[in-house]
Amino acid sequence: MTEAHTHTAEELCDAGLDLYAHALREGRVRTEAVEAAPCLIDLGLLQPDVGDLGWLQPVAPAFALHRLLRTIEDRIADERRLEEQLAAVFQPLMRIDGRHTTAADTPTVTLLSGTEQINRAITQGMADACEEVLCVQPNSHYSDQRGAAAQRVAHPRDQALLDRGGRIRTLYQHTQRYSPIAQARYEQLSGDAEARTLDEITDRLVMVDRTVAFIPANPDGTAALEIRHPAIVSYLATTFDRLWRLATPMYPEAVQRPTLNGITPRQRAIAGLLVEGHTDAVIAQRLGMNIRTARVHIAKLAATLGSESRAQLGYLIGQSGILDPEG
Repeated sequence: MTEAHTHTAEELCDAGLDLYAHALREGRVRTEAVEAAPCLIDLGLLQPDVGDLGWLQPVAPAFALHRLLRTIEDRIADERRLEEQLAAVFQPLMRIDGRHTTAADTPTVTLLSGTEQINRAITQGMADACEEVLCVQPNSHYSDQRGAAAQRVAHPRDQALLDRGGRIRTLYQHTQRYSPIAQARYEQLSGDAEARTLDEITDRLVMVDRTVAFIPANPDGTAALEIRHPAIVSYLATTFDRLWRLATPMYPEAVQRPTLNGITPRQRAIAGLLVEGHTDAVIAQRLGMNIRTARVHIAKLAATLGSESRAQLGYLIGQSGILDPEG
């Protein structure tokens, strides 16, 4: 069975190139040979032999190239004519004096669909940035392969911003503190880049120069909102700043959170969710860990406080004072 031809009609694949070269050397090729490279017919590089329709003859390369280039030039000319037509149509519309016609005064929220479109919009948004990029990166449970692929996309635009004198601040969930992907991101960047961590953070956020923000529009991250509404962007920036002040430094210099009365910071975060009545699954999800790890921490917390049951653990947490602001 002939392998499917996946390239466009205007491309010449390797199989087509080899067959065309063979036809030029031999003067003709069998008609059935082109089944493996139909692009030769689409591009007009082979034509039927009028003396024997079982064979195809090659068109001279110079003539074929000239015809293909002329086709491209005609298409470009058509596109330019279309540009001129659109400009002519929209010019009077832009002169209309209305509340929704001034681009500078029109806040926008745009839906982006698909990872490629999202990455392209972020890259374009960062192209002229010169001040800062603020990021929130929750524990996404990405595979190493997917995380590495995302890193390859983000690194060039991040480094370009840093090279222009900008800075990058990123909030991670505390479980990402020793993530190879998070560590690699900062080891590969050169410039003013900082990272901090919190036990609980918001969903994913990328904000550029406090003028445009990108947030998820669905649970799996395949859709996003590009937000340019000044009030919304300002609100998100203020939220980020307040979370940043509460967060623990991770990079360039990591700060270890202290253990108080035998209770680790992670166990203290779990204790707060336990007294709110959350299940192990919810606790694990909110703190960015798997449920098995959450249960290990709960068991250690129970052992430290001397609890013998879930109900008693909640009572002992309240009595211990570990959730007091100064405790």
